[in-house]
Amino acid sequence: MTNIGHNTKRMGAEVVAEMLAGYGVTHVFMVPAVLRRSFVEMERRTKIARVHCHGEKSAAYMADGYARASGKPGICMAQVIGALNLAAGLRDAHLAHSPVIAMTGGRDPKTKFRKVYQEIDDVPAFEPVTKFNATVDEVARIPDMLRQAFRVATSGAPGPVHLQFRGNEGQLDLEEAEMEALVEAQFAHVPPFRPEPEAAHVKAALELLQKAERPIFVAGGGVRASGAGRELVALAEALQIPVATSLNGKDCIPGTHPLSIGVVGSYSRESANRAVNRADLVCFIGTETGGMTTHFWAVPKIGTPAIQIDIQPESLGRNYPLEASVLGDAKAVLSAMIKQADKTSAKKRELWVKEISALRAEWYAKYKGDLESDAVPIHPARLCHELSQHVPDDGIVLVDTGHAGMWMGGMYDLRKPTQSYMRSAGHLGWAFPAGIGAKAACPDRPVVVFTGDAGFWYHIAEVETAVRWKINSVTIVNNNGGGNQSKRGFDRAYGGEPTAKSRELWTYNPMNFAKLAEDMGALGIRVERASDIAPALARALAANRPAVIDVVSDIEALAPTAVA
Repeated sequence: MTNIGHNTKRMGAEVVAEMLAGYGVTHVFMVPAVLRRSFVEMERRTKIARVHCHGEKSAAYMADGYARASGKPGICMAQVIGALNLAAGLRDAHLAHSPVIAMTGGRDPKTKFRKVYQEIDDVPAFEPVTKFNATVDEVARIPDMLRQAFRVATSGAPGPVHLQFRGNEGQLDLEEAEMEALVEAQFAHVPPFRPEPEAAHVKAALELLQKAERPIFVAGGGVRASGAGRELVALAEALQIPVATSLNGKDCIPGTHPLSIGVVGSYSRESANRAVNRADLVCFIGTETGGMTTHFWAVPKIGTPAIQIDIQPESLGRNYPLEASVLGDAKAVLSAMIKQADKTSAKKRELWVKEISALRAEWYAKYKGDLESDAVPIHPARLCHELSQHVPDDGIVLVDTGHAGMWMGGMYDLRKPTQSYMRSAGHLGWAFPAGIGAKAACPDRPVVVFTGDAGFWYHIAEVETAVRWKINSVTIVNNNGGGNQSKRGFDRAYGGEPTAKSRELWTYNPMNFAKLAEDMGALGIRVERASDIAPALARALAANRPAVIDVVSDIEALAPTAVA
């Protein structure tokens, strides 16, 4: 534990600023006015950037992108009237197990229930989307409550935390008390602990994997959080076991690796679903086996022999009966398995690996025409294919949900283990502000956001935020003039036939986002031919300012649906 302030009478704002800096925080994302004096002390005592953005939900998404890109807790803030918007923004971090710390203003006991301007009890709203939800009503509690926030956000399965400071703007930080600004550096990054598995459980799981003729790994976000991608690939290679991933675990293995079969589940690559349903043993690692990853428990079917490795005991066996389970950190468990692995058992899986190779080849052959299409308007699969080839080797890619998540989940391949991939856990509009947060966290790495026009519209005002703070992410907008993931559903609602009226429910007026971006001070590039995608990306990455690439795409192109 580091003491960065003496136990003397100090203002709460001083302690807040010094402790955040002590934990390695470089940016806070907020909508004013909240903890005003703390921001003054950040300017006077630290180098923390105080990023004032245009919406509380954007602030939460920026903090989320910051956290996922860096592994460090992301900080977001709002006054009491904006707290519910901030809570809404934490839903994605909660679903994706991202360590975000939200700070809000709150009610003062002296004026509760007297109808103070903007007063509402919003603490309960944070309960479903946080691991720890608490009020800080006494200034002397700031040091221990901040430490607890970092401790909870990073430990076990990471997740959001909420602290409400007394006063509608958190004016508690103006008060003084005898305090020490103590920092536990261990909890400044995920993971702070690596729980070791029980040897007998590792042995049982490994024996099952080695006996199986058609085993498969399904790697989730827990592998990513643990930084266990290298160990996953090493074990897969040693035992010749193919790897499918969840969307959250997509960057655990390059898509170009011969044992990689793609993303499994609903927003998936059909070769992965086919492979998982052909397996005689499925080993889930760091995934909660939820509906998206398993296509609502059809991939694999319940009853398929299964193993599960997870840091959360409550996740083990939640959705699939298990032959064996291992409680522990993914990196620790996989490292133990590698040491004990019998590589000679790999021979029995030669036919299985050939089958996986054939499934890979079959998928590429089926979609080759779309991936290499020169069609005008541009086919979204071609856009994904261009990104597979041209995202820099150290690039961070962030992807929205909906069709953006379906196209990129299924059609985009990471080439290198040094590339990163993060996706919305379900909230359209997440990717663009999250990309700003990711770039703030990793200024030396290229950040490429993939969203559609439906997603970009949500928080388009944050282009100005990126420009003002010189946070130079590159945003690619798959601009087809609508939210066409809704087409199938509305066509069904209208009796199976599309009509002009049904189309009104998911289409927009045409928009040139490149021109809009230029008006806000960013670089705007409009792309209407597929051959111009790669040059546009190169130009945007070299621009030294935020960039928006507006790709005019085909509204009739629908992402493939999942194969069960």
